[in-house]
Amino acid sequence: MALLVLLSSTSFTIESHYCGDILVDASFLGTAKTCGMEVQKTSSSTDCDITKKDCCSNEQLLVQGQDILKISFDKLEKEQQLFVVALVQSYIYLFESNEAKIKSFKDYSPPPLIRDVQVLDQTFLI
Repeated sequence: MALLVLLSSTSFTIESHYCGDILVDASFLGTAKTCGMEVQKTSSSTDCDITKKDCCSNEQLLVQGQDILKISFDKLEKEQQLFVVALVQSYIYLFESNEAKIKSFKDYSPPPLIRDVQVLDQTFLI
């Protein structure tokens, strides 16, 4: 249950680098590595600007986590409050030990042993 809460409340970003239609690199924690085919737009003259179309593209997928996890007890309906109280009370009583066990035979002694049948018949449990 704790793992489910942790995963649902964590936000992360998946960044991927495509060269054409081919996935070159994907990264969960940092930036994705490039393929080295980026076109540098350096032009020596301002009147003649010829640049190639860049075939590489970067994509970012942002997975947003849930940030509202605290539910107030007073916002629950009466039936829900009764259910929570009954659940907690039954869970507490589940682990309660019964120390006061009634021993009805404590005032009585065992019957007298007239002869030891196991020794006479020589039947011993090993």
